Amino acid sequence: MLADTAGDTDVPLLEETVGANFERIAARFPYHDALIEAAAVPGEEARRWSYTKLNDDVDRLARALLALGVTKGERIGIWSPNCAEWTILQYATAKVGAILVNVNPAYRSHELEFVVTQNGMRMLVTAPSDRNSDYTVMARQALAACPDLRELVFLPDAGLDGLTAGEPGTEAERTYAELLKRADDVGHSELKARMAELDPHDPINLQYTSGTTGFPKGATLTHHNILNNGFSIGEQLGYTEHDRVVIPVPFYHCFGMVIGNLAALSHGAATIIPGRSFSPAAALEAVQDFGGTSLYGVPTMFIAELALPDFASYDLSTLRTGVMAGSLCPIEVMNRVITKMNMKDVAICYGMTETSPVSTMTRSVDTMAQRTETVGRTMPNLESRVVDPVTGEVLERGGIGELCTRGYAVMRGYWNQPDKTAEAIDADAWMHTGDLARMDADGYIVIEGRIKDMVIRGGENVYPREIEEFLYTHPDIQDVQVIGVPDAKYGEELMACVILKPGAAPMDAASLAEFCRGKLAHYKIPRYVDVRESFPMTVSGKIRKVDMRQEAAARLGLQTGA
Repeated sequence: MLADTAGDTDVPLLEETVGANFERIAARFPYHDALIEAAAVPGEEARRWSYTKLNDDVDRLARALLALGVTKGERIGIWSPNCAEWTILQYATAKVGAILVNVNPAYRSHELEFVVTQNGMRMLVTAPSDRNSDYTVMARQALAACPDLRELVFLPDAGLDGLTAGEPGTEAERTYAELLKRADDVGHSELKARMAELDPHDPINLQYTSGTTGFPKGATLTHHNILNNGFSIGEQLGYTEHDRVVIPVPFYHCFGMVIGNLAALSHGAATIIPGRSFSPAAALEAVQDFGGTSLYGVPTMFIAELALPDFASYDLSTLRTGVMAGSLCPIEVMNRVITKMNMKDVAICYGMTETSPVSTMTRSVDTMAQRTETVGRTMPNLESRVVDPVTGEVLERGGIGELCTRGYAVMRGYWNQPDKTAEAIDADAWMHTGDLARMDADGYIVIEGRIKDMVIRGGENVYPREIEEFLYTHPDIQDVQVIGVPDAKYGEELMACVILKPGAAPMDAASLAEFCRGKLAHYKIPRYVDVRESFPMTVSGKIRKVDMRQEAAARLGLQTGA
């Protein structure tokens, strides 16, 4: 049997814009909680929006954008950690047909200016400066350097210690409150007229991929792409208007914006923001304080939550589901999340920014093995196949090759980069993921790692994922990543980069090899061990193995082409 599957087609795709969908849901659940932002200061009140209030605030911002002359298709950037205004802008831009550009909060001046210039951004909405990022200064540098950028909007700091909101100094700069005042210049009828002009297949979102080399590419996503993907995820999770979804993952990434906001708000559920950035304690407090039924995170987040010294003190009894995504999840971590966090219906979602993002997902009816050892089956209205990376031929099930996806979720292309688009999407509309995978007899997909992460040792193909899963069974290992480093004899050798549990005994290559001996083939036993405090990662939680390879090679005095 060939490694080629198609998802269910029982539920038809939504043929509406993001804005129209939100208005329809708001009319059904006007007084239900739509958005809750936890108080940043203990003892203060959380900020809350019902669906009616959120729709009103979205409309006000949308009318303000119209008053400034924002036209359909113009690019508006948001450069900020998670906050309620992020969500409001997401829906306001959707209603006026502007293209929201998600700017990674970790970017520095050079990266910001590249993104602003690459898409011809007209307006940048920027966060208050904090200890790590002087957003105001860098935004002004971009305003001076990028001719298309005409307006800066400074988000409020809400009086929080450590945050400094920008103070307008020129006509091109305004506060968020000043922007909202412009709404009075435009009536509701004008907004309705604009919404009527929009098509579900219009571009609505630009998300820049966090590539490991070179400049990021802007994946161009439509209403149709992301609304349907979010809705489909919510359907698989069984979301209703009674769910309360805690979202500690970043909005700038598809995980927060689509799997989070769009999945929840297309079902009348509440979205809960625990804080500007991830804190394991804040995430669990949000579940406890607001009755969270669903919790999101990349595996490193769940590992951090489970490792809290007072983990057992949190009341997580309301939880039933959630999503793990962003990187491969260790089986042991998944089991602990299910048993210790009450998340019996937790799902693994797999995909990429270019596929809106989710293309495969586990279901609550799946066996424990399927939910812990695979990334599930193909999502509804999508197709998956595993192909030979060289020939492009579809493999037999069980064979390891490149995973490809086709269907409504595949992006329009990379913004103004037709050559890069053609490299990623073939003539038959298949998106090539760059991930190694195999498909079992029942259509479940196992990710073996990135093609570029595969280690070739002495002619043997070694998949780090397999070794990582085994090393997670070591009683002293809290987290582990396996990489390849250059070797004169074998071409590459294996290194285990390890974070030890508190109080664990020191670990070296000899002791780890002893643990592996007799359980792993000799060529799969790591030659090197690097004990670390943390792993380099992107803001979205993806481990940057390319950085780890370069660091390791430099430290060992080896040559690397990575």
